[in-house]
Amino acid sequence: MTTPAAFRLRPAWAGRNYTMLTAAAVVTNLGSHGALIAAAFAVLESGGDGGDVGLVAAARTLPLVLFLLIGGAVADRLPRHRVMVAANTLNCLSQAVFAVLVLTGEARLWQMMLLSALGGTGQAFFNPAAEGMLLSSVTAEQAGRAFALFRFASQGATMTGAAVGGALVAVIGPGWVLAVDAAAFAIAGAMRAFLDVSHIPDREPGHGMLADLRDGWREFTGRPWLWAIVVQFSLVNAVIVAADAVYGPQVARDHLGGAGPWGLALALFGAGNAVGALLMTRWKPRRLLLVGVLCVFPFALPSAALAVPAPVAVLCVTMFVGGMSIEVFGVSWMTALHQEIPEEKLSRVSAYDWFGSVSMVPLAAALAGPAESAFGRPAALWGCAGLCVAATAAVLCVRDVRTLTLRRAEPVAMSRPGAETGSADAEGAVGRLG
Repeated sequence: MTTPAAFRLRPAWAGRNYTMLTAAAVVTNLGSHGALIAAAFAVLESGGDGGDVGLVAAARTLPLVLFLLIGGAVADRLPRHRVMVAANTLNCLSQAVFAVLVLTGEARLWQMMLLSALGGTGQAFFNPAAEGMLLSSVTAEQAGRAFALFRFASQGATMTGAAVGGALVAVIGPGWVLAVDAAAFAIAGAMRAFLDVSHIPDREPGHGMLADLRDGWREFTGRPWLWAIVVQFSLVNAVIVAADAVYGPQVARDHLGGAGPWGLALALFGAGNAVGALLMTRWKPRRLLLVGVLCVFPFALPSAALAVPAPVAVLCVTMFVGGMSIEVFGVSWMTALHQEIPEEKLSRVSAYDWFGSVSMVPLAAALAGPAESAFGRPAALWGCAGLCVAATAAVLCVRDVRTLTLRRAEPVAMSRPGAETGSADAEGAVGRLG
């Protein structure tokens, strides 16, 4: 029997893999974004200070940077869903031990740093595999809409997870929130274990890890639009993290009324993300990279508003606009990767993308304090906004960024080998913050 369209629980084009990947991402985002808050309060409740919170956060970021490239090569050599499940298992176990230590009152700083480092290691292997798997789960015709819907669901879970997690930390304590995160990883890992990879062609025998990394590097550097935008976002992400994570809370404390208004501004940024993703479910810009990069300019507005500092209402508007515009870029970027990168190299290219995007974040966070001392907070924030604008303007000088266009989708029979037809019954196919 044919299911009436009114009763379908998913779009006709959304195959089983895409649906399960989206559902699993919602589950993990609900748990992990509450756990980030819980980890910070666990450090504070154990007697640590702000510096200790930073050490635990850095312990998670460092292995993420160190192992991303290896994770990308592994994900292109092994079945991606197995890499994702193994990473989820590591995250589940590390968070479960973290939760037990906090609940029993035995957590020590070195233990929390070690467990956070294990979590970051899992994420380093998970991210390239997950992005490659998602890119391989949809056809070229539906790529933009699919990525927009995926990001819309993920951003909604992120906002909900942070809000509910923060409330639960206050009510039941950080240990139980960490336990919930461990359970979320277990559930999501179980879902990802049942992904269908029969549509993905068998990998040709490789010549070793280093050869795979060199092959991915050639793919990465051989496309000027690709490496140019990654370089752009290595700087953009670094200065925006410094502005939001280091300067933003201080401006809120000194001028805006404290944590409440700052939390509202962050919530408006998340709402802008959701609206931008929703917009991209309907809009398919032909010059997808040109439109995407132009939408990075408003990302500098919140830093400028903090530099003034602007009233809370103005800051909230800039956060909303910045969140919406950067999501337009995000969907355009994933669509370009799906269109231009061969399926068998998606995870390695994604790994170089992730590596470039996060590599300068720890350095920027470390230099934010000295920059404030040397130049003053307003000047440092204006510098963040200016660097974001300058990096974005510079990347527009790359011809391929201006000219790369969205190609008309070919008929299903001519699309990527085995690509999903979009049927609810038949699945095929082949086979993402600057």
